[in-house]
Amino acid sequence: MTSSVKKKLLVVDVAALGWSLVRKHGDLAADWAFRPAQPVFPAVTCVAQASFRTASPPHAHGVVSNGLFVGDLRRILFWEQSAGLVAGRRIWQPARDAGQRVGLLFWQQSLGESVDVLLSPKPVHKHHGGMIQDCYSQPAALYETLCGRLGRSFNLMHYWGPLASRKSSDWIVAATARIMEDRALAPDLLLSYIPHLDYDLQRFGPDSPRSFQSLEIALGYLSNLRKTAEAAGYDWLFFGDYAIEPVTSGAVYPNRILRDAGLLEVREVRGMAYPDFFASHAFAMADHQVAHVYAAEDAALEAARERLAAAAGVERVLDRRAQRDAGLDAARGGDLLLVAKPGAWFAYPWWTDPAEAPDYATHVDIHNKPGYDPCELFFGWPPPSISRDPDRVRGTHGRDGAGTEVAWATSLELERAPGSLIELAETVRNAMGPPGC
Repeated sequence: MTSSVKKKLLVVDVAALGWSLVRKHGDLAADWAFRPAQPVFPAVTCVAQASFRTASPPHAHGVVSNGLFVGDLRRILFWEQSAGLVAGRRIWQPARDAGQRVGLLFWQQSLGESVDVLLSPKPVHKHHGGMIQDCYSQPAALYETLCGRLGRSFNLMHYWGPLASRKSSDWIVAATARIMEDRALAPDLLLSYIPHLDYDLQRFGPDSPRSFQSLEIALGYLSNLRKTAEAAGYDWLFFGDYAIEPVTSGAVYPNRILRDAGLLEVREVRGMAYPDFFASHAFAMADHQVAHVYAAEDAALEAARERLAAAAGVERVLDRRAQRDAGLDAARGGDLLLVAKPGAWFAYPWWTDPAEAPDYATHVDIHNKPGYDPCELFFGWPPPSISRDPDRVRGTHGRDGAGTEVAWATSLELERAPGSLIELAETVRNAMGPPGC
């Protein structure tokens, strides 16, 4: 697919760099020659990055969401970091087999990955509350070395939550540049991540002035990385993992529907309602514009399908056969997969009475919440609690169809333009692999 003879390549995943956003601001992106590509469905972070790392669809690598339901534990887990959750041969393996070195910075599910340079947030949660901020790195001293060179540590509060901002991208971009400039450390293939554009697109919507400013900042980061990469002898490929669309019809609450139908059970603890996944007949794991529904028996499955298909904001309900036809028949997938209508998204709450809200509802708690919560991007009252108002969310993503294409650009000389995220991944594998790979 590529005729490039260089063997050093920088790959950067720019969260939420959608084709529609780039095209809308064509003057700003005029010198980049961005092109569109089809995303992976569901178009969410972990699915996109797993698909890119393996050049394969979800049914092959097994990642179907940012979360997963562990049936044996009867527990929903979000944002787990183990590379073992992603099945399949990595696109960089032929290069490593040929003696080349690979680096992976701030990608999801990267701990334990088969790379030579690794950096990922890994805080320590203290027994009596609070958190020790830290990053996991390989080599083990890499994070401390980078903190010294940059003059500051990585602040996790800027990576997610109400304080999430461009400051997270500042640090990652600076670290990426430092690694490329260090001849003793610089890998032949370096994959990195720029997160901040996603925050403002979700907070303010893709049509807002704030989102234009965030795009301008992101393109500035890419310009700096391009200069550093070319000076260090790297080709480069920059791509978006999903596109964000405006929220026009608001949140859909599948777990409220299932609870009203007697399918989702809760435990009352000090007046708060916690989900009881042991006793429940059906429940939903909400993730942006998709939701995986798990049912204990056929009768519950049919009841859940009937109720959810009739809900406003639900475009499609895919059973396992339909998921298989769509290439989504992964073992971790739900018995039903809900897809939101354009402009709608799925929220995880099962309660309507604020007094029933679990303790984590007003906190940034990405691991305990059994669903993705974009309200964590906003402060509630009183601070530092987070908002519980879904109407503040202005942008969302995850569905497939028109307008969901991502943008990409590269210095590689290509025989043909890749039309999908998976084909982009194949481009990287072919560019870095030994001749004949």
